[in-house]
Amino acid sequence: MTVYVAEEFTPEEADILRRYFTNLDGPVFALVNLPEVVKGALFARYSRSPKSLRRLFLDEFVNELDISGDASIDATVGLRRAEELYDRVFFEYGDDSVAQLGGVHLACEQASNLLTKVLEWGRLMSYLEQSTRYIAYDVRIGGRYRFYRPPEILMSSLGTRYVGDMDRLFDTYAELVPQLQDFFREQFPKQDGDSDFIYRQAVRAKAFDALRGILPAASLSNVGIYGTGQAYEMLLLRMRAHALPEARDYADLMLTELRKVIPSFLKRVDLDDRGVAWSRYLETTRNRMEELAQRLFPAEVAPEHVPAVQLVDHDPDAEVKLVTAMLSPYTRLPERQIERRVREMSVEERVAVIRTYTGHRGNRRHKPGRAFERPSYRFEILADYGAFRDLQRHRMLTIEWQQLTPRHGYARPQAVDLAGAADAFDAAMARSAALYDALAERFPAEASYAVSLAYNVRFTMQINAREAMHLIELRSTPQGHPAYRLVAQEMHRLLAEEAGHRAIAEAMSFVDHAAEPELERLDAERRAEARRNRA
Repeated sequence: MTVYVAEEFTPEEADILRRYFTNLDGPVFALVNLPEVVKGALFARYSRSPKSLRRLFLDEFVNELDISGDASIDATVGLRRAEELYDRVFFEYGDDSVAQLGGVHLACEQASNLLTKVLEWGRLMSYLEQSTRYIAYDVRIGGRYRFYRPPEILMSSLGTRYVGDMDRLFDTYAELVPQLQDFFREQFPKQDGDSDFIYRQAVRAKAFDALRGILPAASLSNVGIYGTGQAYEMLLLRMRAHALPEARDYADLMLTELRKVIPSFLKRVDLDDRGVAWSRYLETTRNRMEELAQRLFPAEVAPEHVPAVQLVDHDPDAEVKLVTAMLSPYTRLPERQIERRVREMSVEERVAVIRTYTGHRGNRRHKPGRAFERPSYRFEILADYGAFRDLQRHRMLTIEWQQLTPRHGYARPQAVDLAGAADAFDAAMARSAALYDALAERFPAEASYAVSLAYNVRFTMQINAREAMHLIELRSTPQGHPAYRLVAQEMHRLLAEEAGHRAIAEAMSFVDHAAEPELERLDAERRAEARRNRA
């Protein structure tokens, strides 16, 4: 039984695709024989398109390439000599750094929103994920709504209910999209000077944002990944040890495709005394920790009521240490000697150092130096799974999350209430929770597929001040989703007020604390149209 819908191509299309993709019918495939700039542009376009990567390539990219002389291209050209070198250096001698020298663009399609978080866990990889803001999930593929169908559930007595309840969730989403679009058009009429196209795009994104919480975690997404051989090896070892069967099955698909491009880097993955032993270690440790935690904190222990965003740990001396780190490269003195002098400074003197080091930032992409990595903070957050999805992709932070369940309640956007859709939204949440409860005992890992993205999940983020600057400024921008904007704004407030690190918070000069804008994407769409008109 397969849960993936194979695409159909004409013979002419297949002939072109075969030169650049490692297969034409599976959900995982690698890109070959393409310039790096083409692969990068293709993945960038991929994140905002409802099309598969192969279809996007055919429709929008292939005409830009000269393929007249490509008929004889073979992705294995030169592979034998490369394998001999890497076998000697990497496999025989275990020099892992060699595996950082070869990279692959990998398309991972029709992955659930549980699996995407597994795929995007590693720091040393690059990801682009299909956005719920640009994709209409009422559109079917292969005649079916876009949600993952776990074979183990489908073959059980709960299979019919699973598909039926998922279909009803998507039906509700589909029914409410036009209702919310009409509501937003009434609330925010088109302004003079805005084209029909950008206004329609902004209204559409606003409706999708308001309703994405109805979508279950089983909803399918496409992810573009670029990583080195070493990063892929670590990803596959973790996936092969994962509790979710989808992750283990997908790891096999990925390994097959990656071995067509970088086989030498992945020889250890399924060797008993190498990768298999490593994955077994990860699985055993996870299982034992789950058992221990359940003994220490039985299910009947209720969670205490705490703020949605908490600063649970910080260093009171962070600004002293920050100023020390800022001055150190510009002296020849030991750091402890510098720190003693910094402690003698007045607050105004230390603030002056921080402001000088930060300089005049013309925009949020102007980041001050690595001294900002000296202070660190630990936040605990309870936010809807949709917001968590967006925050989790920031690779430099350390993030851990609890299992997605309906137990922490859900967030219903105010716009849903104002549009008269609250009853339908709540009914969808009740259906989601009931399906989770039905699945939880027999399928504890898979039960989370049933949980809608509006339900809250608890997670922690360990983050240094430099990454906090990047994350908080980026995720507080007016065009961001309201759910994660609120998290970013509260993180910034806690840095300044609870930690008392006002100079660090001041350096984050592009944090936006304004209320939710009328149409988040309108200004961005206007800028995009202006760029198109100039081209």
